[in-house]
Amino acid sequence: MEDILKQLLQEEQELQFTSFNETSAWQIGSQMAEHAMREDLPITIDIQRGEHQLFHASMPGTAADNDEWIKRKVRLVNRFGHSSFYMGQMLKSKGKSIEESYLIPESEYAAHGGCFPIIVKDTGMVGTITVSGLPQEEDHKLVVQSIRAFLAKEK
Repeated sequence: MEDILKQLLQEEQELQFTSFNETSAWQIGSQMAEHAMREDLPITIDIQRGEHQLFHASMPGTAADNDEWIKRKVRLVNRFGHSSFYMGQMLKSKGKSIEESYLIPESEYAAHGGCFPIIVKDTGMVGTITVSGLPQEEDHKLVVQSIRAFLAKEK
């Protein structure tokens, strides 16, 4: 479990942007949506900078529930500054629920994979990229792979 937590924190250190704006959101979101269409993935994609939603797309097979999951994951990442998958794994390692550990309701905060902080180097967290619709580890992997691919093109 300790290895997983270290790996997830390492992703947050590695996957940082030099800048992030509406164009960045459109490029990453579009790339994710095209991938979802090709692979027939029933996901909803959401990208926010602060409270401003810059990109949102729902693929066939999604529902309003996916939007609610996104809101809960985003709320968690905004509060703690770590990926929702990291927070879920950390709580699992302690054997505690989010309510037991932080006195916040699970109905409002989802410690389930799929939301990753948008971190700008030398600035900090400025937003979130979130996927909902797959098993939580796959949601997380899709976001991480998409950020990694985008950053590789930037270099």
